[in-house]
Amino acid sequence: MSRIGRAPIAVPQGVTVALEDTNVTVTGPQGSLARRLPEGITISQDGDVLTVARGDDERRHRALHGLTRSLVANMVTGVTQGFTKELEIVGVGYRANPRGTQAIELALGFSHPVVVDAPEGISFEVPSPTRIVVRGIDKELVGQVAADIRKIRKPEPYKGKGVRYAGERVLRKAGKAAK
Repeated sequence: MSRIGRAPIAVPQGVTVALEDTNVTVTGPQGSLARRLPEGITISQDGDVLTVARGDDERRHRALHGLTRSLVANMVTGVTQGFTKELEIVGVGYRANPRGTQAIELALGFSHPVVVDAPEGISFEVPSPTRIVVRGIDKELVGQVAADIRKIRKPEPYKGKGVRYAGERVLRKAGKAAK
């Protein structure tokens, strides 16, 4: 039995969970999230506790048991607290400029500025020209948007310039050895 899948999910005050066949909808103070459950996985609600169960011990169902529990727990956390991902910009002349909360303009050493628009449910903050904060209620979407921004100019290994996650260590290489 999956250790993660067995753990119950506590539903805090102010959060409602709607279970319909293979769909789960979680609504809270931050917003609402919906997800379709995989075949063979069921969710039951007993008061303010959700329990994820699988129908049998088939390999596929064992693999999806813990995953489904984690996804539903992230939905509950997202609608109550939300998720954030911080990015740092390192490099001379590299900076981010906000365009409201729905877009940012990045100067990353290209001949043109790069404009990144936020998908629905995501907002950007630029506390300083070298920091970007991605916020949202969907953990998967927040991580994907942050990864897409990082992908525009990944940190390079010689000088460490580029966009990186806050606290990320970039492995540095030695440059050319002089004769």
